[in-house]
Amino acid sequence: MDIDQFPGKIINISDSKIFRFVKRLGYAAVVIVLGLYLLTGLYVVGPDEVGIVRLFGEFVRQVPPGIHYHFPYPFETVTRPKITEVRRVEIGFRTVNPGPYQSYQYYPEESLMLTGDENIVNCQYTVQYRISDPYKFLFKVKDVDSAVKKASESALREIVGKQQIDEVLTSGKTKIQDETRDLLQSILDRYQSGAQIIAVQLQDVQPPESVISAFKDVASAREDKVRFVNEADGYRSEIIPAARGQAEQIIKEAEAFKGQVVRQAEGETARFTSVLREYSLNQDITRKRLYLETMQKILPLVQKYVFDSATSSQDILKILPLTKKDGSVTPP
Repeated sequence: MDIDQFPGKIINISDSKIFRFVKRLGYAAVVIVLGLYLLTGLYVVGPDEVGIVRLFGEFVRQVPPGIHYHFPYPFETVTRPKITEVRRVEIGFRTVNPGPYQSYQYYPEESLMLTGDENIVNCQYTVQYRISDPYKFLFKVKDVDSAVKKASESALREIVGKQQIDEVLTSGKTKIQDETRDLLQSILDRYQSGAQIIAVQLQDVQPPESVISAFKDVASAREDKVRFVNEADGYRSEIIPAARGQAEQIIKEAEAFKGQVVRQAEGETARFTSVLREYSLNQDITRKRLYLETMQKILPLVQKYVFDSATSSQDILKILPLTKKDGSVTPP
């Protein structure tokens, strides 16, 4: 069929207003979609995080907290590990219900270990750590939690294997925790795990169930021994300073008494010297004065009888009291 057979004007679709509108709408849609796609590259790194940017899976840079931009997926991706978060690994048990009614599930294959004196002990403990190097944490070790768990088991078994069971159950717990933490940190550093161990905490350390009562008795006796020793040390610390204070007081009192006696003797010596000096100047007067002073002290203490010189001795005997054998006096 020939087109000339149709009368009227031929319409060019490419020049129509509808086509131009649709074309513009398509361009706008492409721009909007492209803009939205580019906006997906915006991301925020929190204050407790660090941003690890990867280009096609390969590490390219590390960014601090704040607002940042990266090429949208699938070119670049961002991982934001929390570097201040304290992570916890439980060994020998798992917390099933943290509260208020706590419940746990125990794993003896993780907690049973041999001590240095060939006894078996059950150690349930936790390990706390945080990320120290985000790059190593993400790219050097596949599963850091699993690595920390296995390394912790190995480290604690090595430390406990060097200790006596009494130390593990009683006084050596702090030492075991510190040595295990140091050994575990050295193992993870060799792994380049990017993890920093904060603490190794022994939650429950007990002997096997079959002998637990006997071990508890022994542990109680040892704790009583330590308590008695501490009480004795406290008593000694209390008594010794008090005794030293009393000794110092006695010494001071003796020194004071010594000074008093010395001064008194020096005074008596000075008085005697002065009397001697006066006596040497005039012996008769001094002798008379000494006699009078002595009589002045004695006479008030003596019962005195005054008689006339003309009284006979017989009359005097009648007046004087007579002393009996028992010491009593017959009045005149």
